[in-house]
Amino acid sequence: MSDRLFIFDTTLRDGEQVPGCQLNTVEKIQVARQLEQLGVDVIEAGFPVSSPGDFQSVIEISKAVTWPIICALTRAVEHDIDVAAEALQYAKHKRIHTGIGTSDSHIRYKFNSTREEIIERAVAAVKYAKRYVEDVEFYAEDAGRTENEYLAQVIEAVIKAGATVVNIPDTTGYCLPETYGRKIKYLMEHVDYIDRAVISTHCHNDLGMATANTLSGVLNGARQVEVTINGIGERAGNTSLEEIAMILKCHKDLAIDTNINTTKIFPTSRMVSSLMNMPVQPNKAVVGRNAFAHSSGIHQDGVLKNVETYEIMNPKDVGIDDNSIVLTARSGRAALKYRLGFLGIDISEEKLDKVYQEFLKLADKKKEVNDDDVLMLAGADRAEAHAVKLDFLQVTTGMGVRSVASIGLDISGQKFEEASTGNGPVDAAISALKKIIRKQMTLKEFTIQAISKGSDDIGKVHMQVEYEGSVYYGFGANTDIVTASVEAYIDCINKFRHKTE
Repeated sequence: MSDRLFIFDTTLRDGEQVPGCQLNTVEKIQVARQLEQLGVDVIEAGFPVSSPGDFQSVIEISKAVTWPIICALTRAVEHDIDVAAEALQYAKHKRIHTGIGTSDSHIRYKFNSTREEIIERAVAAVKYAKRYVEDVEFYAEDAGRTENEYLAQVIEAVIKAGATVVNIPDTTGYCLPETYGRKIKYLMEHVDYIDRAVISTHCHNDLGMATANTLSGVLNGARQVEVTINGIGERAGNTSLEEIAMILKCHKDLAIDTNINTTKIFPTSRMVSSLMNMPVQPNKAVVGRNAFAHSSGIHQDGVLKNVETYEIMNPKDVGIDDNSIVLTARSGRAALKYRLGFLGIDISEEKLDKVYQEFLKLADKKKEVNDDDVLMLAGADRAEAHAVKLDFLQVTTGMGVRSVASIGLDISGQKFEEASTGNGPVDAAISALKKIIRKQMTLKEFTIQAISKGSDDIGKVHMQVEYEGSVYYGFGANTDIVTASVEAYIDCINKFRHKTE
């Protein structure tokens, strides 16, 4: 029988402390509902006493979600706890998360206090919170740098006072995995009544060890992990929810389960990234753009023969439609042949050898070889493959007005024109496009590569469009980002037209 690990998501509290990532209440509700669908057990909705906005957000999130526990953060201060309790009044399941610093550094410099006084304040805060809610979590801030014997005294005292969860934060990200694991094990072995509470981890990534420390804590007895989507958070960030969830899914021998619906991971990641304006690094584990991309020829050949040769996770398990074979100078014949087949080009082995030699020459000059390049190398007429072409595009947009777009398409030599409005220039342009191409298409992903420098620089757009159950990838590049977006959408259309005709 597997142990149950509780997932405590603090994206809306610790994650939102990242400069420039603040959300309004409507956006927070959107994220909270997505976290509920994802299957998190606890949502830390905010720090109510910190601002009127945070207070209102906790109230509205409490109303918006049903089954997760809604948690509000406080200091070990009665007023903080009063405000948190008021903010949680509508929550179906509520928790107050209170605590105080326990390291010698915090005790001396932050509080100008003593170890004995800190324990008294901790106990008093837990008892006060118990007046309002049954479920009280205590955090020992900077526990990572707190001497284990003293930490055990604090934890034992707050459990006796009624704490149901005890949080052992590596606040500064200082701990090594072995050190943090030993700390959790020490508490499991030396704290009386430890079985009355759940031990929680809360690790930061200052030295890049947040996930490793969290896992070490779990392996030594912790049964709650405090995490964020995409690992966002204070300074270098927090433990990534997606990494812990997939580690446990991949390593079934650990016999530790979560309630996470992993197929919701990628869409949740994209939502948080978009709303917080916090791009996900391409090489980010599990959810990065390159997490399931293969460019090395040896890797590509192995994946095409059997995906398990180089992939320990199925992309569909995290909500990604498929892996990606990226053509670069390191790609082999197998990858080139695969891409040609995807584009509808059947090629002999003899011709493949010749095309591959030309491909290598081109790949040495370009970072990535696209579909146009591949078709050109194979001798295919791109004009024939691309029956739909952008003839003209005019967009009127501005503040306080609806965006209007007029578009002209050339479809196999025939001219078509349409106009439409939208909530922005790209939306208006694509709406006009859809009036001409009357097919049931769904935009799955829309990514703009930031212009790096100068007004003459080219903006690049990547799109994924779903049509009849299949997902097609499109690419557009133009100094005008609206034009690039339309060209990317048209690129998708041409691919599914070419495939289905």
